[in-house]
Amino acid sequence: MLVVTLGLLIAVLDQYTKQLVRWNFALGESYPVLTGFFDLTYVRNPGAAWGILGGQNGVLMGLSVVMLLLMVIFRRTFLTHALEHRLSLGLLIGGVVGNLMDRVRQGWVTDFLDFHWHGHHWPSFNVADAAICTGVGLYILSSLWLASHPLNETPRRDHPEKITPDAEGSTPHDAS
Repeated sequence: MLVVTLGLLIAVLDQYTKQLVRWNFALGESYPVLTGFFDLTYVRNPGAAWGILGGQNGVLMGLSVVMLLLMVIFRRTFLTHALEHRLSLGLLIGGVVGNLMDRVRQGWVTDFLDFHWHGHHWPSFNVADAAICTGVGLYILSSLWLASHPLNETPRRDHPEKITPDAEGSTPHDAS
């Protein structure tokens, strides 16, 4: 239930903030929040992150739907029941749904969070983008501290699984 609730909250917050920007800003208009660091700037992004695949809205919609399906169908393969994983999945689903809604309704995504520092400018993004990045980051970091993380359950060559004897005292490698 946490995954669904968080996903819905992220998607609703994303759509609400984007609508506020579209209602209150002209395209390209900027409002300084923290001068020299953070502005609200209305930008239309016809592509993915940093404008990659610009103008390929159909492809990006298809990828979004495929990713949503894969996350739902295979969630038990790459997630545990740990809180970190449920939060990650909720953030990812909410973010993908939020941007997918823009792509379906408008053919582009509304971006407005605009960070810059001493002449260096980070591409504008939105709540959905932040949720996706946070979800991916939380998932990756959790692989470092969760012993039950699926990445930690895969035997590696440098750390082979401990071989234990069966009920008769032989190991799988014993020659008969």
